[in-house]
Amino acid sequence: MAGYTPLKTISLKQHSSYNEAWLQQVIADDPSVLKLGSLIVKDRERTHRGGGRLDMLLQDEDGTGRYEVELQLGATDESHIIRTIEYWDRERKMYPTYEHTAVLVAEDITSRFLNVIGLFNGHIPLMALQLTAVETAGGVGLIFTRVLDTVPLGLVDEDEPVSEITNRAYWEQTRSTPAMVSIADKVFGMCRSLAPNLVQTFKKNYIGFALDNNAFNFAVCKPRPQSMTLEIKLPQSPETDAQLSATDLDVLTYNRHFGMYRISLADSDLEKHRVLLTALLKQAFETRA
Repeated sequence: MAGYTPLKTISLKQHSSYNEAWLQQVIADDPSVLKLGSLIVKDRERTHRGGGRLDMLLQDEDGTGRYEVELQLGATDESHIIRTIEYWDRERKMYPTYEHTAVLVAEDITSRFLNVIGLFNGHIPLMALQLTAVETAGGVGLIFTRVLDTVPLGLVDEDEPVSEITNRAYWEQTRSTPAMVSIADKVFGMCRSLAPNLVQTFKKNYIGFALDNNAFNFAVCKPRPQSMTLEIKLPQSPETDAQLSATDLDVLTYNRHFGMYRISLADSDLEKHRVLLTALLKQAFETRA
């Protein structure tokens, strides 16, 4: 067939030149090959107290999420899964302010181990990436296919009966400033038309919404001393990505754990981008409803 070139796949585990150190270097040089977003390398061969070394620790460019990455040439096995989870657990306990994701990379992820890994998903944010190496005239190309993704989780304080309720003064005086909280107020004002009985709720970790005395967090606001982040609960899609990319909004890394778009808002953004922000909030409200 004209123009068709068959691809020749190879096994890195059985190759004499391409080994795990080479694979790690490729990822370190260009973390985007994993297709996990804009990442930077925080550490490699990271020694853990109690034994073992984490292959790679990656972090979102905006500093929100961290990824504990374990590499395995050939087929994955029980010890590989256990190590991945152990490193993830240690890192999240040492650095609880980050959103941690365990990432398992292997050339062969069998259906059996997908089933085992799937048992943890929803409780442990775990991704599995299957690696395919393709030999070309210029060298070896790598394809990473996400065969298991994390399950979006509920917000940390979504369990309303036991979550700690705060008030406006707590956010204005302790967590943020009146100016940043006022941006959250304006976001709430944009949402008032969605439901007449929608109310604003002040929680320990975010300012959210309630409907009919129940948590209804289709979006949340997180004011900080110098910024105010709006998080909108929508599945990530090329259409929404393109809409946001076409603006000058400060769009942060998508939160895969909770399935939320994150936008750092200035006061002027609310009027300048009112139409788009209102449409996204309405879409999230209707999806949640």
